[in-house]
Amino acid sequence: MRSTTLAKKIARLTQIKKASDVIIMNLGGLTSVTDYFVVCSADSDTQARAIADAVEEGMEKDGIRPWHREAGSANWILLDYVDVVLHVFHKQTRSFYSLERLWGDAEITYIVDEEEPRKPRVLKKRGVSRPMMRKAKKGT
Repeated sequence: MRSTTLAKKIARLTQIKKASDVIIMNLGGLTSVTDYFVVCSADSDTQARAIADAVEEGMEKDGIRPWHREAGSANWILLDYVDVVLHVFHKQTRSFYSLERLWGDAEITYIVDEEEPRKPRVLKKRGVSRPMMRKAKKGT
């Protein structure tokens, strides 16, 4: 399965358990570690575990298992599928680590759930942190 297809499938699977603020970050050309991050938020530790479990189960149906699962705390669960890495954050933890700012040059695709989790509407934006940096520079 191509990494683009894998990232989209993982994003859709997070929506089964009502993940919020789901994004796909295209890291191609920015790092050799992985091609995509899929990042989502959960309202509770229980929901974070349920989202990660739903993704793992959904991917296993296609015969795809994570290379690594990092779940020392339910505040941040990581599933590493080599070409795609899923980050499931508790909402408060996500804002603290702010991967969107850290990887500000990445192309970000916002996944919006409209009733049907299998047909998300996709909105794209390039370089999330750059506009914020420009505004700060203009004001000085």
